[in-house]
Amino acid sequence: MDSYGRDYMTAGAAQIQQRLAGDLVVLQRQLDTPHAWATASRLATLFAKTFPGSDGVKAVSWYLRAAEFADRADDREARVWVRGRAAIALGYEGAALDDAERLADQALAIDDRPTLGRLNAIMGKAHASAIRGDADTARELAEEGRRTFDVAASDDSEASDYAVPYWRMNVFLSLLSARLGDERDALAAQEEASRHLPPTLPRFRTHLDMHRGLMLVRAGDRRGGVAHAHAALNQLPPEKHSLTLRMLMDEIEAQ
Repeated sequence: MDSYGRDYMTAGAAQIQQRLAGDLVVLQRQLDTPHAWATASRLATLFAKTFPGSDGVKAVSWYLRAAEFADRADDREARVWVRGRAAIALGYEGAALDDAERLADQALAIDDRPTLGRLNAIMGKAHASAIRGDADTARELAEEGRRTFDVAASDDSEASDYAVPYWRMNVFLSLLSARLGDERDALAAQEEASRHLPPTLPRFRTHLDMHRGLMLVRAGDRRGGVAHAHAALNQLPPEKHSLTLRMLMDEIEAQ
């Protein structure tokens, strides 16, 4: 499970999906303890991320399975985390927003302690609100997210899909601010993320570059913004592309 969390940060979605599918089949035969169910819930969440959020059947169905597995484990932390991770994944992708908000609300209702799962749920709801045009709610949730992050942040040395270190929180805030048209906040978040982003994670630098493309589009320079985003994506080897990046490109082109 830990290895998959690390590998997801650099490997392509297709590669992870192929490997993980086989391991989930093996794990399915061993689901006889709460710990096994909790492990399966996190791996199922990761597996869901290898499908585009726009595919409301595959991605969301796996997020729901992950939530069911965590419930079977009766592990409160896992129950909150898998729902929160699903919410931020779908909210960041701008897909299946109803499901993102429902899963986020479930996570927030399970436990009010400041955890990574709760942080993800809050930020997922913030992105959904921004996309729906509810800027005030999005900003309120972003502030709540910052307060939660101050308590629940991951160590900066953690390079895992299960972690939210300082640079990754700023990636969340960068896209959120770009969606809201808050250029000053977006640039500040991008600067902080770039400063702390490990050089071994070039895909996330691509995220930040594409956020700048979205900012240009939102500012009225559609041709320049789309070109900037395409150039950023093209600099990353195709086998390193994530579905999230492809969906971000679709969002920029649709503006």
